[in-house]
Amino acid sequence: MARLLVLRAAPYRHSSHLSATTLLLLSPSKHRNYASFPSCSPSPARRVLPSPLRVPTRAVESSPGPTKEEQPPTAGEVQEPPPAASAFEVEELGWGTQLAVKLRMLVEPPWKRVRKGSVLNMKLRGEISDQLKTRFGSGLSLPQICENFEKAAYDPRISGIYLHIEPLRCGWGKVDEIRRHIVDFKKSGKFVVGYMPVCGEKEYYLACACGELYAPPSAYVALFGLTVQQTFLRGVLEKIGIEPEIQRIGKYKSAGDQLARKSMSNEIKEMLSTLLDNIYGNWLDTISSLHGKKKEEIEEFINSGVYQVARLKEEGWITDLLYDDEVMEMLKERIGQKDKKNLRMVDYSKYSRVSKRTLGLQGGGEQIAIIRASGSITRTRSPLSVPSSGIIAEQLIDKIRTVRESDKYKAVILRIDSPGGDALASDLMWREIRLLANSKPVVASMSDVAASGGYYMAMAAPVIVAEKLTLTGSIGVVTGKFILQKLYERIDFNKEILSKGRYAELNAADQRPLRPDEAELFEKSAQHAYALFRDKAAMSRSMTIDQMEVVAQGRVWSGQDAFSRGLVDSLGGVSQALAIAKQKANIPKDKKVQLVEISKPSPTLPEILSGIGGSLLGVDRAMKGVLQDVTSQSGVQARMDGIIFESLGDMSGGNQLFVLIKDLINCFE
Repeated sequence: MARLLVLRAAPYRHSSHLSATTLLLLSPSKHRNYASFPSCSPSPARRVLPSPLRVPTRAVESSPGPTKEEQPPTAGEVQEPPPAASAFEVEELGWGTQLAVKLRMLVEPPWKRVRKGSVLNMKLRGEISDQLKTRFGSGLSLPQICENFEKAAYDPRISGIYLHIEPLRCGWGKVDEIRRHIVDFKKSGKFVVGYMPVCGEKEYYLACACGELYAPPSAYVALFGLTVQQTFLRGVLEKIGIEPEIQRIGKYKSAGDQLARKSMSNEIKEMLSTLLDNIYGNWLDTISSLHGKKKEEIEEFINSGVYQVARLKEEGWITDLLYDDEVMEMLKERIGQKDKKNLRMVDYSKYSRVSKRTLGLQGGGEQIAIIRASGSITRTRSPLSVPSSGIIAEQLIDKIRTVRESDKYKAVILRIDSPGGDALASDLMWREIRLLANSKPVVASMSDVAASGGYYMAMAAPVIVAEKLTLTGSIGVVTGKFILQKLYERIDFNKEILSKGRYAELNAADQRPLRPDEAELFEKSAQHAYALFRDKAAMSRSMTIDQMEVVAQGRVWSGQDAFSRGLVDSLGGVSQALAIAKQKANIPKDKKVQLVEISKPSPTLPEILSGIGGSLLGVDRAMKGVLQDVTSQSGVQARMDGIIFESLGDMSGGNQLFVLIKDLINCFE
């Protein structure tokens, strides 16, 4: 097949390859996006400060709620989503379990010990992976962040949490998952204090879930709203003699537009405007509910241009203006620490090593497997692949078969965070997931994005759970190649091909335009791949072809819109998927189960070296990107654009140049 030309914005790390359009949903400042707020009663042992911001926490239903397993609604029919399950329930442990916990704590090795009365300090910044990380891996892990909240709620050695929130480079799905864990942690009666030196929409959305929120007097604030940006290279390519030949099937399938068009199509404007409305509307709903105000009042405040942190304090959006050391002194008094030493804290990395078993949270006898699939989809592993190289179909298929053949797993949660990739690899995994679902209950759980090839995987599961702002759908395909005739003429480069077979030069010949019969075959191959995708999606979701066509066409949907159109069955995170999996496996709702991570990562030599290299030289990410992107990406792709939520400041000229260099390597290799 012809080679796909793929580009994507540099900060987006869901996949190791770049998607066809550099597309940003961003807050128009050097800083970032944020929003939402519940509260926790402070301990009486604290110095007198202005009353902390308190917002009543709305009850969250713990039942999985009904799922739409019956006939899906007609496309476009609006339905109310079922209630989402709590991230975790805080329950009192029995005296026997409490005794066992104390004994385990006494015999723990030094590197896992935590002093009594400690404060868990977690710094959330940058990228957050949906995969587990080893101690040698760099960056933050969503499963470990969430597990730390749950462990800290039960750990008698932890007095509370001090949460540093810096600019985030993850999607809204992960932010909602973390936010649920903050809300549920507060039900333990322990404090959670937030500190936010840089404030944008996304950071505030997360930080305001804390019981108290502080910022330094010099904090950067950029609450200006959200924008969508798309750039186009067609004119640039024409000037240097490169003609892109792109076949994208689906009027909303914008992958390839950056290369093939000079402006945004009406269909893409419609799609992006709807996504932007969903995200901004959810932000306004959350903040207005938090502060007990109308959406119009919150929007008016944002439209006034909020850049002074003092205004946030005046309006009650934060508790007080304090420096980091002042907050820590306040927390020392709160936990009753009398000495002159620094605040007793345990950091994210060390606390991640504390096992749930130590705290009596290992679960019950029944086991439910969780298989994680994150990143861009490829079919086979390349010699340069490392554990974070995305979804490698042959490896994931091995995991699926292992779980299918085992009787110890009563159900499976397939956790997906992927914008797609190789269409063939997606189809092979779809088949294996269908076979798995024939042997035991399977629930797909979507993170930030499960679109195109990511949705292809998810639709094989009988039940799909998405976050309300998950980016999903994008049922369409794209393929393409470069015609370099004019460039070759300008640089006096000659290329001649001898061939046998009418279409032998379809992929090889880039020194001339496609003949009419070649162009026709090129288009038919893409149409065929789209029809296979669409028809399997219709069959998987119990729709007619016509019903699926209405919601397909390459359109990206938010999770809440996908729910109302029958593309997903329920809204929520991993806890919602777990509740449904228990229900399908006939496990009583109140019975504890053991959630088993399949193929937990072990530290390999490449990962150790990359971790050390990232720490010492700061080149880890760049080197991994080069190593992964120089491998070939041929064939029809089921891939979504790099729709991300970033600030303009993150897309520096250097980053954009690096992106362009990587994509040129991809395209000409």
